[in-house]
Amino acid sequence: MGVNSVFWRGKRVLVTGHTGFKGSWLCLWLLEMGAEVIGYALSPASERDNYTACRLEEKVTDIRGNILDAGKLEAVVQKHQPEIVFHLAAQPLVRRSYQEPKLTYETNVIGTLNVLEAIRHTDSVRSAVMITTDKCYENRKTMQGYRETDPMGGYDPYSASKGCAEILIASYRRSFFTQGGSGLCQTAVASARAGNVIGGGDWAADRLIPDCIRAMETGKPVVLRNPGAVRPWQFVLEPLRGYLMLAERLWEQPAEFCEGWNFGPDAKQVATVGEVAGQIAGLYGGSVEAREETAAPHEDAVLLLDSTKARERLGWVSQLPLEETLRWTAEWYREYRTADPEEICRRQIHTFYQVQDKEQV
Repeated sequence: MGVNSVFWRGKRVLVTGHTGFKGSWLCLWLLEMGAEVIGYALSPASERDNYTACRLEEKVTDIRGNILDAGKLEAVVQKHQPEIVFHLAAQPLVRRSYQEPKLTYETNVIGTLNVLEAIRHTDSVRSAVMITTDKCYENRKTMQGYRETDPMGGYDPYSASKGCAEILIASYRRSFFTQGGSGLCQTAVASARAGNVIGGGDWAADRLIPDCIRAMETGKPVVLRNPGAVRPWQFVLEPLRGYLMLAERLWEQPAEFCEGWNFGPDAKQVATVGEVAGQIAGLYGGSVEAREETAAPHEDAVLLLDSTKARERLGWVSQLPLEETLRWTAEWYREYRTADPEEICRRQIHTFYQVQDKEQV
């Protein structure tokens, strides 16, 4: 079981945060399947971002705006009448959330509220997938993966803002997107949680892979501030596949899938920051230096997801082993300066399709 490309042909799809790392890859995949994509987001952070490098502004209905501008957002949704919505727009960085907590809470909570309100007032929307993060769970500092029934929480402002967003989404789902308690959704709304997603075209600050590439491009060693942190790593197309599969099920069987979902890799994908940086350095060409920051803001050292529900009810499983995930990621960064980034992305999407098809045999 996987993504049904025929389903997406001709669908009108709104992607908030379409200029971001995951948003740009999602747009490319949707376009490959023949969807009509409307994007709403701030401008890309740099000219090297995947969205700009792939010239996506020429291929989607590209609308620049802030999700905190509720009036503009609702006008866009009303005008374009999307059938499916993916909400990815966010302030996504833990360390920045310490520097700008108010902006983080406003963007991640009020921004999500604005998207839900726009959906609520637009009859064309049949399914919506609201993307949060694995960090939305109250972290018990355990090696056991968090399940969808575990409580929301968060130590830092970013994590807590995403926990708040999850509670908000659940409230709206119960209050406005069901009929008389029957469980039949008018607009089927679900939330999706994934984290430590890597792949080509990500240039955000304070993320491991972009930090590694920036250092190695200038011939400097990669300096790690928290090399022992344990994370589940997955290629960017892995959770996107889950989001697409979930949106399809919401459309077809809304009452059965309107809830929260984890899309995390299996135990074989778990590795420390130091291990991943070392492998990327070996694949790209560079060196690694551990230099822990004693005065650094708190970041959780261990965070794992249990994706049993997605496996059993959606048929979603993480497919690329960690070695392949890192090889595909390093390949993008090695090639992007001499090859067309869009073609690199499309090649990897098609190769990923072949992996998906092979898994279904």
